[in-house]
Amino acid sequence: MSTSPRTPGDRTPSHRAVENLIARYAELVDDGDFGGLGELLADAVFTGSGEPVSGRDAIEKMFHDSLIVYADGTPRTQHVTTNVAVEVDEEAGTAAARSYVTVLQALPGLPLQTIAGGRYHDRFERRDGQWRFVERRVRINLVGDVSRHLRQAAGRD
Repeated sequence: MSTSPRTPGDRTPSHRAVENLIARYAELVDDGDFGGLGELLADAVFTGSGEPVSGRDAIEKMFHDSLIVYADGTPRTQHVTTNVAVEVDEEAGTAAARSYVTVLQALPGLPLQTIAGGRYHDRFERRDGQWRFVERRVRINLVGDVSRHLRQAAGRD
């Protein structure tokens, strides 16, 4: 395995840094931290079920407008990311990743259940020694009861 150029003090291997970004995305969604998502994806194009979105503010707004947030400030979900495959080109400072996502949700009156499953296809670039998302494509192909997760599905605006 080759080593990558890093900023002083950064000893995280490239594959691990990319995996950490993928995990951070799940944490931010589940925490309802849409500002954090805007920051994490500030340099990326995000493509989900609608038109592609890019830019910190537009991405933050898209999550705010799409997801239902409860009194605890979260969507009451847990995004589980598995089958993560990362390919790094150290010389070019680029990486690509594929992974599966399973979304769980539980609420008072709604027992823990799987509400969605799909795939992430991501691209990353190393800028100033730090890995960043440059693209996230989400393809959800298994959909359960998302009426308490997505505003559109719940008829909320």
